[in-house]
Amino acid sequence: MDFKLVNPFPPQGDQPQAIETLARSLRAGNRYQTLEGVTGSGKTFTMANVIAQLNRPALVISHNKTLAAQLYSEFKNFFPENAVEYFVSYYDYYQPEAYIPQTDTFIEKDASINEEIERLRIAATSALISRRDVIVVASVSCIYGLGSPEDFRDLRITLAPGVSLARDELLKRLVESLYERNEIELGRAKFRVRGDVVDIYPAYMQSAVRVEFFGDTVESVRPLDPLTGTLGAPMERFDLYPANQYVTPRHKIEASLPLIRKEMEDRVLEFEKQKKLIEAQRIRMRTLYDLEMLNEMGFCNGIENYSAYLSGRGLGCRPWCLVDFFPKDTLF
Repeated sequence: MDFKLVNPFPPQGDQPQAIETLARSLRAGNRYQTLEGVTGSGKTFTMANVIAQLNRPALVISHNKTLAAQLYSEFKNFFPENAVEYFVSYYDYYQPEAYIPQTDTFIEKDASINEEIERLRIAATSALISRRDVIVVASVSCIYGLGSPEDFRDLRITLAPGVSLARDELLKRLVESLYERNEIELGRAKFRVRGDVVDIYPAYMQSAVRVEFFGDTVESVRPLDPLTGTLGAPMERFDLYPANQYVTPRHKIEASLPLIRKEMEDRVLEFEKQKKLIEAQRIRMRTLYDLEMLNEMGFCNGIENYSAYLSGRGLGCRPWCLVDFFPKDTLF
């Protein structure tokens, strides 16, 4: 879809000249532009016109969550028919892990995650994978580490009537995408199974979907209100994305396990040579536990500690971040 700017008032004053100058400069390939203006001069409206003229995805970075929320609301009103997304840190509280070797005290990482912001973050990455008419309003959190956009795209599940897909194969792929089976409560990032009917609550949506099978073929896909059970009109196609942005395909996890174990043994040997036996015992115990969780569940707390192996990056390479989900012609 193209960007469709909805506003009853045309640009006024210096705005038409600013819009034309910025658009012309960007078309010429100039990388850096500066728009000056006092508070209330319509800078957001000016940039909305530039985005609409160039018809390219855009990333708008704000220096705090409050201003980002304000910009998100304004762009949402300007582009009601396009994908305007919100991407900020989802931690209400964060305590990093720590270890005190003198007392053999390990303080586990503790965090309180805002589920609504997490939903909006996954919605942003899902929109960037599936369409081009996307504006993401973000904080500096957009340059922090995320999972691979290729893995996120590869684990997408396409559901449409007539698609050849066995019910058990769908359940397997849901688990690989970190969805949790729950027959009692259909909550976010969960699914339930009743015969040939599978109800899924996508991690990035506010409604669920019902997938009905006939043998090994998808018969219908319909929106489902998880509270009332009301079904919507049948959909021609629905793309289901993973429940977590750090999801990793099974073959990559299996390939990384021996590499993680090898580094653990090297570190343990190093600590033992330095007579740091407590540190050696602690790192072995923690890593073995994480390896077991990765092998059995495909995920563990602190999975970002092993991101270099899971993503196949070389030494010194930066991690993936939200910017990598954007196409090359994005307006930053």
